[in-house]
Amino acid sequence: MIPQLVTVRWRQGDGRRRRLWIPVLPVLLMLSPLLLVALAGGLIACLMCRISPTGALRAAGGLLWALPGAHVEFAQGRTALLVSVR
Repeated sequence: MIPQLVTVRWRQGDGRRRRLWIPVLPVLLMLSPLLLVALAGGLIACLMCRISPTGALRAAGGLLWALPGAHVEFAQGRTALLVSVR
């Protein structure tokens, strides 16, 4: 299933916590012209490197389907960042 919501939480060095919810579909619709340019660039790169564009597209689709449930956390000292995909 394609991700629906990305939650970004961070804690600043002074202890304050912030949370940001990003809905994926509206962002995807707003960035769709750029995604078309990226898709064309990826197709050209696949042809230049002699990689199957179909295989690359299947791999990218598999990566998108595997994203829901992913949690990525970075911490350095008292500052932390957590990205959660649902």
